[in-house]
Amino acid sequence: MKAIIHKLCPFLNIKTPTIRINSFRVSASTRNITMSESDQAPPFDNPRLVVKKVQAKLQQEGDGAVVRRGIGRTDLKNLDPFLMLDDFSVTPPAGFPDHPHRGFETVTYMLEGGITHQDFAGHKGTIGPGDVQWMTAGRGIIHSEMPAGGETSKGLQLWINLSSKDKMIEPRYQELLRGDIERAEKDGVEVRIVAGESMGVQSPVYTRTPAMFLDFTLKPRAQMHQSIPESWNSFVYILEGEGVFGIPNSSPVAAHYVLVLGPGDGLSVWNRSSKALRFVLIAGQPLNEPVVQYGPFVMNTQAEIDRTIEDYHYSKNGFEMAKYWRSQ
Repeated sequence: MKAIIHKLCPFLNIKTPTIRINSFRVSASTRNITMSESDQAPPFDNPRLVVKKVQAKLQQEGDGAVVRRGIGRTDLKNLDPFLMLDDFSVTPPAGFPDHPHRGFETVTYMLEGGITHQDFAGHKGTIGPGDVQWMTAGRGIIHSEMPAGGETSKGLQLWINLSSKDKMIEPRYQELLRGDIERAEKDGVEVRIVAGESMGVQSPVYTRTPAMFLDFTLKPRAQMHQSIPESWNSFVYILEGEGVFGIPNSSPVAAHYVLVLGPGDGLSVWNRSSKALRFVLIAGQPLNEPVVQYGPFVMNTQAEIDRTIEDYHYSKNGFEMAKYWRSQ
C-alpha cells in the first residue's frame, strides 16, 4: 500500500505526513474604493500590512511540468484555509496525468494556453485563457490535467481546504468562461472577480469555504483599496510588474512573490512604476481545524488519512471507479 502512495507524492513533493494548524486573524471593513494617485492616505483606519514575503520558487511536478510554488513549501506550509498555490507552466508532452484528491477544493485559473481535464466520473472539458475551474474534490476524485494543443499552458492552481463536515461530500464542479467572469474598472484599476466582491460587483461562484479571488491590473500611477471580510486570512501573489502594498512608504515588491497580509481594515496598493501591475488578491475564512496532509489527501487526523489510503487502494468509499478508469 505504501508503494501506491509513493507514486502519488511527486505531484506534491511530500514524502511524510504533516500536521499543522495555521491561522492569521484579520479584520476589515466593507468598503471597495479606487482613488487617484494624489490621494496618498489609505481610506482604512487600520490598513493591512505585509507580514511575510515568500518568493515562489521553481520545482518539478506531475510528469515533466514546472511550477512556481508560493504556498505549500517549507517557509509557508499553508495559510488557513489555503493549502497550496502553484504558478504552473506546462508544455506537451508534460502534464499532470491521472491522480487522486480527497478533502479539499482546487481552483485552476488559466493565464495562457489551455488545460484539458477529465475524471473517472465522466466529466471532461478544456479551459482556456481567463477561464476558471472550481473543483470540489470532496470524498474523492481521480482526474488528469493535461495541456491542450501543442502550446505551453500557464496558470494558477490554488488548493482550498474543506471543513471536517464537508470533506466527504460528493464532488462538484463550477466552470466559468472568461466572458462569464464579472469585471469592473475605475481610475486605472481593472478587476476580474473570480470569487467574492469588488467595486460593488459580485461573482456568481459559490465557495463552500468562504473565499475571495480577485485579479487586479493597475495602470502606471494608479492605486486601489480593497476591503476583506472580517476575520479572513489574505495574501497577494504578484503576476507582473511591481507594486507598493499596505502603506505608501513600503518598499516595492516585484513579480513571483507571495505577500501574506496581517490584520486590518483592508488592502491598499500603489503602482508607481511605468509598467502595468497585475496581481491576485486571495482571502478566505480560516477553518481553525487540524490539517493532516499526505500528498493529494488532506484530512483532519492520521486515522482519516490511513482510511483514505485504504479507500484508494481498494477502490471504495468514493474511489469505486478508480479500479477501471484511465484517462484518454
